[in-house]
Amino acid sequence: MAAYQHEGTCMHEYTSTARVWGLSCPGFPEEVSRARRWTRDVLRGSPFAEDAELIVSELSANAILHTASGLESGSFHLAVAVSAQVVAVSVTDDGGTGTAPKVGHQAQEQDAEHGRGLGMVSAIAHRVVIHDSDGGHTVTAELFTDVRRGGHPC
Repeated sequence: MAAYQHEGTCMHEYTSTARVWGLSCPGFPEEVSRARRWTRDVLRGSPFAEDAELIVSELSANAILHTASGLESGSFHLAVAVSAQVVAVSVTDDGGTGTAPKVGHQAQEQDAEHGRGLGMVSAIAHRVVIHDSDGGHTVTAELFTDVRRGGHPC
């Protein structure tokens, strides 16, 4: 349940500085609504607050439903990074599954029984990046503040 903020972190190749917030939550279903409220509070006044809140809700629920984050001692971790060019939201799970999250048609079908899944996240975000490590998976959804043709920031 620790929260932290770090200013001045470089997070994107087009960014000189960013503000970064983080939150760790136990892997209980009721923590998804807490993660959603926290994201809304961090991004208060941003035109991306509603999209980021929805993304965090989906990614947090996926972590609890599909990974070790939902086990008795599990947890998931959120990060929100804001710069002039991008708002990035990340959820890191505890792993424990044989396969990493996947974005695409197959992921949509797989998660249809429980929710909209990563397919919905990729439809909202300008870019979704998945990093795997021994300790879990991190899904980062980026919302670019100034998108030009080709889906990349100016």
